Amino acid sequence: MTPPAARSGTGQPAELYFEDLVPGLTVDLGVVTVDGDEMVAFARRFDPQWYHVDSELAGESRHGGLIASGFYTVSLFMRAYVDHLLSRAAADASPGLEELRWLAPVRAGDRLAVRVDVMGARPSTARPGLGTVSLTGTMLRLGPDDRPEQEVLRTRFRGWFAARPTEGDPPAGDLPETGTPAADLPETGTPGAEVPDGGPAVADVPASPTSATSADGPPSAPPTVEPHN
Repeated sequence: MTPPAARSGTGQPAELYFEDLVPGLTVDLGVVTVDGDEMVAFARRFDPQWYHVDSELAGESRHGGLIASGFYTVSLFMRAYVDHLLSRAAADASPGLEELRWLAPVRAGDRLAVRVDVMGARPSTARPGLGTVSLTGTMLRLGPDDRPEQEVLRTRFRGWFAARPTEGDPPAGDLPETGTPAADLPETGTPGAEVPDGGPAVADVPASPTSATSADGPPSAPPTVEPHN
């Protein structure tokens, strides 16, 4: 019997599975430009602090103008993550995140390069057919020459991804829903927790090569998963 097609995070047939998300893989999530009107509208709805919404007060302050709500910035990250990875991957739910840091102010017109690095991956012992993947996400402000100037966001989180189906496997969506399994919680000394900010060396993976952005210098060209619209 042919196994049913797994769905990506946006409901389309998946092309990437747990086995493809190997430690060392860098996934380029493209470049996003901060829209000033959207930035302020988000803050007015969800985070109406004066330095996010009052241009006069913000201009007279040490901020020198409006800055984005950190939750708006992480929402931009999430959209890029969905568009360029989860839309292709057999993604399940996420058990949570371990770190979310806003490292520098974000302003209207900023161009932010987005990427994720796979830090660790292991089969789930509590949810057969799924694997737990540990990821680090970063956003880097680009200068006029498209070279990275400053890291503005970093987050460490985990996601569940379905294993590549084999004949006779049940669909991942038929697994019983449970809370976060204790076996899948982070362990002391989880690999990748102490990896330097620049990210891991990229391992050979079954993906198309494209350039990866590094905070430590000009773009290099290790194997990556190419972003898709």
